[in-house]
Amino acid sequence: MSTKKDSKNEITISSKQRKQLRSLGHALEPKVLVGREAFSDNVIKTVDEALDAHELIKVKLGQNCPVDKKEAASFIADKTKALMVQLIGKTILLYRKNPDIKDKEKAIRI
Repeated sequence: MSTKKDSKNEITISSKQRKQLRSLGHALEPKVLVGREAFSDNVIKTVDEALDAHELIKVKLGQNCPVDKKEAASFIADKTKALMVQLIGKTILLYRKNPDIKDKEKAIRI
């Protein structure tokens, strides 16, 4: 079971790994809140930095976010080259492997 990238630069993981990430994500608090400004460069940069630091993060779409939640999740995942693990309500769980993080701190061990 390994993380692979397909021709579209998307991350693919096994169903077992996805389940593990969903389990880990349950206890997380959102690292980024998306509001009225939706997908400004600052929001994407903040999500990108959070993924670099933590690998697995939650992004919360606020009431004032003008974009549909599925479209927002897809856009953010695409722009940050992350995997959308889960979308529940207006909360997006994203994962992106970071080889610089020590093994014992990794979200998923592969």
